[in-house]
Amino acid sequence: MTDGISEESADVVGVLTERIEARFDMGMDQLKAAVAAAPTANPDATDVVKWHGLLVEAQSVLERAEDDLLTALQPRPSEVDDPTMGLAHRVNAAVTVRDGRAMVVRWLLDPDAPGKKDLAAQRLARLRPRSGPAVQTIAPNRPAGTPAPASTWRPARSAR
Repeated sequence: MTDGISEESADVVGVLTERIEARFDMGMDQLKAAVAAAPTANPDATDVVKWHGLLVEAQSVLERAEDDLLTALQPRPSEVDDPTMGLAHRVNAAVTVRDGRAMVVRWLLDPDAPGKKDLAAQRLARLRPRSGPAVQTIAPNRPAGTPAPASTWRPARSAR
């Protein structure tokens, strides 16, 4: 890769954290505090902090899965039973999640990334300032004991 992260990098989170800190010219703790204080002030910072948190979480899940697999392999490293194979699959899935989140963080940090300067990106940027949901997400208050209105929707009957 050309962005400073090798395929074999064991510390993906550390490398990306350094890139985030350099991009925003502050430490992660400061950046998190700034985003928490004013989440709409810098949407790019808000997105990066969110995805960095998801990346850190994914890295923790991966480390736990690797530890579990190593523990399962210690008694008989040459024999792999079904539960151990399940742990290996769990490690593979955790790597996939971690790498996917790392890709999102890298994309967020790259101002020239594909999709950031096209027409769809411009339309998305115009929509971004919206602060709330487009439709009401909370049910209207009803007095206690008042039944919910009957729905006119009926499930389709299966033709057997």
